[in-house]
Amino acid sequence: MRFVDEAVITVEAGDGGNGVASFRREKFVPFGGPDGGDGGRGGSIYIQADDNTSTLVDYRYTRKFRAERGKNGAGANCAGRGGESVTLKVPVGTTIVDTESGDIIGDLVENGQQVLVAGGGDGGLGNTHFKSSTNRAPRKCTHGTKGEFREIRLELKVLADVGLLGMPNAGKSTFIRAVSAAKPKVADYPFTTMVPNLGVVDADSHRSFVMADIPGLIEGAAEGAGLGIRFLKHLARTRILLHIVDVQPIDGSDPAYNAKAILEELKKFSPTLSKLPIVLVLNKLDQIAESEREEWCNHILTELQWDGPVFKTSGLTSEGTKEVVYYLMDQIEQQHEREVEDPEYAAEIKAFRDQLEAETREQTIAAKEAYREMRRQQRLAGLLGDDDEDDDGDDGEMEVYYVR
Repeated sequence: MRFVDEAVITVEAGDGGNGVASFRREKFVPFGGPDGGDGGRGGSIYIQADDNTSTLVDYRYTRKFRAERGKNGAGANCAGRGGESVTLKVPVGTTIVDTESGDIIGDLVENGQQVLVAGGGDGGLGNTHFKSSTNRAPRKCTHGTKGEFREIRLELKVLADVGLLGMPNAGKSTFIRAVSAAKPKVADYPFTTMVPNLGVVDADSHRSFVMADIPGLIEGAAEGAGLGIRFLKHLARTRILLHIVDVQPIDGSDPAYNAKAILEELKKFSPTLSKLPIVLVLNKLDQIAESEREEWCNHILTELQWDGPVFKTSGLTSEGTKEVVYYLMDQIEQQHEREVEDPEYAAEIKAFRDQLEAETREQTIAAKEAYREMRRQQRLAGLLGDDDEDDDGDDGEMEVYYVR
């Protein structure tokens, strides 16, 4: 299944049906009077979060949606039938944005949550409504009103408590395989994950959280290098960031330099995102002799001037991974309890997340505009043919799934 995390669609609600001017015509009933019925209301368009949907691919190619028009009224005070509404299913974690105003129409974070995006038009009034003691035979009726029309942007951000970040080949996929039932591709040769993988991590009975393996970042990711901001925005919904560092990279690069580069990319992409709690994990210790491990780890911590939580692990052998899981579970539960017990703290967290959402959306839009401009310049310079499309980098076979 293709993974698509953004789509722009147009939605048009149904127009209301027209009211009619009609008079009762019945034998032996003189002066029957007006009996024109009202028009039916036009169908509306709703968007609903659905656990069974994991991607916006359905809206990648089908971009126009229209609800049914309300039926006209009829004589004998018969009202027209209302138009059928349309409900569009999207993954949990989808934000709905009005492209014209930039306003957020809705943020669907729970299964079954629904929001109205285009209201149907009201039905017109029949002439029955206009009768009075001085106007016993009104010939006036009204037309139904137009249904709402909108262009909206659907933005999907995966919902996870913990987000993994780090350089390609840092061992993120191996780590999530070690602590959950997720099975992202891993191999003994260098490659990078091309899709966010979500795994449910069980700490104890009835204690679990969701971890997201975000594709690896490189220097310049905030400006669109590599997979760039395409997946950085998915970290906006996490509570804690788990920074996986390969203590002895296969390319011979300095692990401390790599770690610094990732932290810098976070700040460039979103200063607010970089303020999320970050846990440092020094990974792939199985590749270093035990006598050299402390030396390598101390070098990294000294260069980073790190004073936060740090764990030393091997995703391949699962060494040290349980300690990481228990620490993360405790932190998530403590934060949740504090939000429940302290309304002021909960309000601060909400304001923080609103700011984070705004920053990531602004950065994503700016990067896409820069990408399109780059493609335009390449075409003008003859580096691209006319057959090359101005895509947003969303091509490729990708999946997002939860597993336990």
